[in-house]
Amino acid sequence: MDRPLARHGPRVTLPSCPRAADLLPERRTLLRLGIGAAASSLLTLAARAQSAEVALAGLAYAGDAASLPQRFPYSLAYEKLLNGAGTPAYAALREATAKAPPQKFRLVGQIDELKGRDQAVAVALVIGSETVSVEQFGGLSKLFVLIRAQTLFFDFKTMAVVRAYPISFGHIDVFDHRPTEGEVAARVRGVYEGVGGKPGIFTRFANTLTGASLPATTSRTLQVTRIALKPEATGPIPEYLRGSAAVTETWAADIVGEALSTRAGVPIVPYAKGYAVGNVMSMRISDGEVFNLRLPKADYEISVELSALRKVKYGSAAAGESFIYGSYASVRIEEPVSAKVYLNTALKNGEIKLVPATQSHVDDFPAFYDSVNGLFVKLAEAIDGRDAKWVKAAAAATDIDKQINDTRELFKLCK
Repeated sequence: MDRPLARHGPRVTLPSCPRAADLLPERRTLLRLGIGAAASSLLTLAARAQSAEVALAGLAYAGDAASLPQRFPYSLAYEKLLNGAGTPAYAALREATAKAPPQKFRLVGQIDELKGRDQAVAVALVIGSETVSVEQFGGLSKLFVLIRAQTLFFDFKTMAVVRAYPISFGHIDVFDHRPTEGEVAARVRGVYEGVGGKPGIFTRFANTLTGASLPATTSRTLQVTRIALKPEATGPIPEYLRGSAAVTETWAADIVGEALSTRAGVPIVPYAKGYAVGNVMSMRISDGEVFNLRLPKADYEISVELSALRKVKYGSAAAGESFIYGSYASVRIEEPVSAKVYLNTALKNGEIKLVPATQSHVDDFPAFYDSVNGLFVKLAEAIDGRDAKWVKAAAAATDIDKQINDTRELFKLCK
């Protein structure tokens, strides 16, 4: 993060500046040299900032390489389709980043270009989870496609994660028949390339790089470390997201991390339980190379408890009914070393959904998802200084203004 230069030392009273004509030639020469040296130093610093280079590693998948076909069948099939068409995923990423190039570093073609340098940072689009589900409701089939990923920077010399920005894209479609494999594949492709006027995973990766920066030596790290879901919060969650506690917790952690990252502009260390074993994250680049990356120990930890999801009838008319979908959570952000707590409050958020009288079946999960996601998006926007009205009404803590201000200053240290 850029910081203004600080002024140090005691205040002194300077004598009146003599006229240039009164200066001795030697003093005039020294003055010119001093100005030239200062200007040269500033230009050197600017050049260093602009000359930082990051290699584009390409598309990667998180986790054990042997289980990738079971965990990412549709993404791997899509990647194979791209290769067959002569436009591999790497080329798609290059094209996306060319349209929205990074502003704080230069993206170079291959990791090999940085070999032999003191710092060798690469960035990859790391797919963390793929959810493709078909649910039957009477004569209708609902297809849900969700891809969660990380824009992940890593030092391939030390094999350590430098920083990460979570991204995702979900798409829902309804059919009057069970979707074919071709129809599912088309929707997966839309999630990666964009659909309905919304940017896909490739473009979101590029957009993240546009504002991303390499960390300063003093920057701190932030991570969602603990997630808990009470029974009252798990009922509306579909079976494909609560098949195991790890899947459900990772899903919730990704929602929290992405909201904070995209809305408050802060990088988030990947949630270890979902992506790493022993704080080591394995990923396989699309060219077949496997990296085992160490996740940094977080300086600041985020704990979240999703305590309840509740649906309440809001209104009724001849045209239909409306419902409030409420989500209730507790959020705590602290520094484990000093035990200093920055944020510690219960929060609630409600989203209204209209149900036409002609609609025979209501799928509650998308509305509950909007409610949970909205809770953390609004919290992140309050921390970013955009809107404090919601958090004042939604928070249980009486000193929420101070907590939000403290957290905002903390986030600045992590950028």
